[in-house]
Amino acid sequence: MSYQFPYYHAQSCCDPMWISYFGIRVTDFERSKHFYMKIFDLVELDGFSSEKSKYILFKDRKSGQRLELNWYAEGSAYATPYVPGEGLDHIGVRVNSVAETLKRLAALGIHPSTKELSSNEDIWTNPSGHHLAYIKDPDGNFIELYDHLEEPPDCPVPDHY
Repeated sequence: MSYQFPYYHAQSCCDPMWISYFGIRVTDFERSKHFYMKIFDLVELDGFSSEKSKYILFKDRKSGQRLELNWYAEGSAYATPYVPGEGLDHIGVRVNSVAETLKRLAALGIHPSTKELSSNEDIWTNPSGHHLAYIKDPDGNFIELYDHLEEPPDCPVPDHY
């Protein structure tokens, strides 16, 4: 008999949500960036680089699937030992409203995990004004919820965060 969280059997709980991208951790940012671009013919959509962290968001030219590569310096709050095969960093899920989605999820017993990632708040606001929050799946994998309040929810997923 396997344990299942109660929300597995619940009806759809949320405003429209869709998987926007997968983020994976890498040990050598430039090597991984060139590998993925070369092998999959990806388009670079967005990125950030500092001494403590780097990320890049790609889009596959054929499928439209998005992939984010994440690198964290030793000592970063997000850095963890790298174990091959366990490099999933997070799954990015776009929602209409982070605050409203968290309310719906709370009713199902799912609570934010954002504070585990060095924040004092359940919801972050990034420099672009978009809201972000994290929850965990039953295995402890982070799922990032983010919104674009200025864009209609029924429009295609944009090529940015």
